[in-house]
Amino acid sequence: MTALAYEVIPVADEEPVSDLDGFLWQTWKAMESPEGYRAEIIEGSIEVSPTGRRRHGILINRLRHDLQIYLEHSDYAPHHDLNLIHRRRVLIPDLFVALNDLDEIPDEEDLGVAAAEVEAVIEVVSPGWRNTQRDRIRKRREYARAGIPLYVLIDDFDGDGAVVLLTEPDPDRAAYAGEQRVPYGTDAVVPVGPAKGFVIGESVTRA
Repeated sequence: MTALAYEVIPVADEEPVSDLDGFLWQTWKAMESPEGYRAEIIEGSIEVSPTGRRRHGILINRLRHDLQIYLEHSDYAPHHDLNLIHRRRVLIPDLFVALNDLDEIPDEEDLGVAAAEVEAVIEVVSPGWRNTQRDRIRKRREYARAGIPLYVLIDDFDGDGAVVLLTEPDPDRAAYAGEQRVPYGTDAVVPVGPAKGFVIGESVTRA
């Protein structure tokens, strides 16, 4: 087996990325995802997944509506359907909280926004082993690597349902030091960031 030559590819933060990261990045940019699908670069792979089912969309829309009201007098807002880019990785969260004007936090190639400038990400977990592993494990590590201060999982498939609040990212370890799991039926209160104090309760998670 012949080893691939290592080539450093500069990125905006002046740290090199591997030849594989560069190859995936160029491939992703050339892709045209089928309608109803989205493509992300997660931990060395391009992952293509369909948009969520009805329940998935209902939860996201409830959250976005409530967050919009909660943040309306601040400089921040909930956003969705945009690429978060960090060191040639591409993540598309269900929702994220960032500055109202995303023109202030572009990525270096103007293909999305800089993940390191995002204050919070929210994922609604979809059914199926592959989907739960992506949101609970692989994306968790990627968001921590990007230093995003808060990762919220709304997970119908964690027991009878739970909201998981992850804080204190350690980019070097790709891990969150703070974790709070709140079962459905109990209010989960956002502990940090522009949405601090925002409650995710039965008004969002109800069936």
